[in-house]
Amino acid sequence: MATDDIINKYLGVETEDSKPESKPPAVVRKDDKDTDVDNDHDYSREAYYDLIQKGQEAIDGILAVAKEGEHPRAYEVALNGIKQVSDTVDKLQDLNKKLKDLKELPKTADTKIQNALFVGSTAELQKMLKKDENTKSKVINTKHRDISDK
Repeated sequence: MATDDIINKYLGVETEDSKPESKPPAVVRKDDKDTDVDNDHDYSREAYYDLIQKGQEAIDGILAVAKEGEHPRAYEVALNGIKQVSDTVDKLQDLNKKLKDLKELPKTADTKIQNALFVGSTAELQKMLKKDENTKSKVINTKHRDISDK
């Protein structure tokens, strides 16, 4: 044990090393293929939440140092940290949008059929076409007589 640790122990001061770390609960991975997308989304979401939380804590510390030192570089570092956290928040929103799009995909699938392919023999195709031809109504052609000729 280091001397600082012994002194802190006698004084009853908690250091950052002695504080218990609180970690978010781990997402339980299931082997079901149907819920893979949901599991991945939940895991990614928890990771983004954790990154955002740690980034906010780091920004608070950096801002405290910047206020004490009043050095421009410290403020620049704090602003870069704020930008990183805001980018992570945007990524979290994109993740949710992508999940929503994935779940809506089967509902909005294109139902227009292009390049239909007949699978069968020539005889079956001819029977199908002949049957279709017999079911159509027959058109009676009549000759037009011009009344002006008579």
